[in-house]
Amino acid sequence: MGNEHAETVRLLWGPHPKPARGPRPTLDLNRIAQAGIQIADSDGLSDVSMQRVAAQLGVTKMALYRYVPGKAELVALMVDAAIGPCPAAKRARAGWREQMEDWACQLLAVFRRHSWALEATIGPRVMGPGELSWLERAVDALDGTGLTGAERMDAAVLLVGHVRGITQQARAAGSAGNPEAQLGAILADLMQTHGDQFPALTSALASAAQSDGQDQAWEFGLQRILDGLAALINQRTR
Repeated sequence: MGNEHAETVRLLWGPHPKPARGPRPTLDLNRIAQAGIQIADSDGLSDVSMQRVAAQLGVTKMALYRYVPGKAELVALMVDAAIGPCPAAKRARAGWREQMEDWACQLLAVFRRHSWALEATIGPRVMGPGELSWLERAVDALDGTGLTGAERMDAAVLLVGHVRGITQQARAAGSAGNPEAQLGAILADLMQTHGDQFPALTSALASAAQSDGQDQAWEFGLQRILDGLAALINQRTR
């Protein structure tokens, strides 16, 4: 791993040596991460800065720099504290499908609480022990299914993609309601004028309207992904 990531690795994974003498430190990495999370939850990731986190903690910016060298490392700490560690399984000794369903629903709840984490978790980066504990749990839940290690990791990535997509849509919809209902209403207006060009879509929208605009995209997508995994696992174990 390149030197550019060395400081992030140290902050996320340790060790964090304590001073042998002198006054007790007024800050620690968890307090700093939580201050950043509070700002991001209320105002978004773009409003997080070293200056604002220092002010929230009642210290100078220079004092904060003694613990965290910059915003990139601060955001890495925030992400790991906000996402992890993965909570214990809700259903002990459940089958792989129940475990993965619980896991995905718990992850969705995390991203809904901290939707700013969507933009902070894009691309190759150093992940901390909290975030990696989620991947560990998913890969472990699929142990013994006949899937290869690579396929088990891909299954987790596929479910994370569904979680992210649904969270992104909900975030864009804001407080005005569920995104599926909003999109349906916009499309229905368009079809009133242009429906003859899109007969299949017009028919589908009429059917969807009978569900009272209920947000079904999450559950539908989750179950279809799990169905696909089940088909592959059955193939392997036959």
